Amino acid sequence: MKLEDIFESSPVITAVKDENGLEHAMEKDCAIVFILYGTVCSIQGIVEKVKARGKLAIVHVDLIVGLSSKEVAVDFIKENTRADGIISTKPGLAKRAMELGLIGGQRAFLIDSIALENVRKQLMSFRPDFMEIMPGMMPKILKQIREITSIPLVAGGLLSDKQDIMAAFQAGVDAVSTTKEELWEV
Repeated sequence: MKLEDIFESSPVITAVKDENGLEHAMEKDCAIVFILYGTVCSIQGIVEKVKARGKLAIVHVDLIVGLSSKEVAVDFIKENTRADGIISTKPGLAKRAMELGLIGGQRAFLIDSIALENVRKQLMSFRPDFMEIMPGMMPKILKQIREITSIPLVAGGLLSDKQDIMAAFQAGVDAVSTTKEELWEV
């Protein structure tokens, strides 16, 4: 199944930042879990919990304690876990994931017009499997990015209520990610 189809059928991605969040996410009817915590010693077990429930496990490699910011971090995830993919703020890590047959997602923090221009340039030179735009409650900016790319877009960060989520979808994103459990089933 293509990522776009998964986003269409399950557009709210559960993002977990601790064991408690993971346990709650396992009870939800979601297809994808963004794993935003762990160590090199625990990530295999965390991924196994997600996979045992039939969900896609996407590991945010930048947040795994003990992994470097080098491509070998992605190799480690591929060789030592059953993760379906990674997300990173570093395009090189997303590229490496795709080379290894994993889903490669790039997270971009849009804090000013320079960051927005950098995302535009990156999308010209590299096409990740999906891009997560943060913060996700900026409909005008999300719409601008949608206009320049057809890759799946995920809005994440600072989404506080259903209205923020609906505004992101109206701006053209394919999915939203949130650690706010009360928004996992909107």
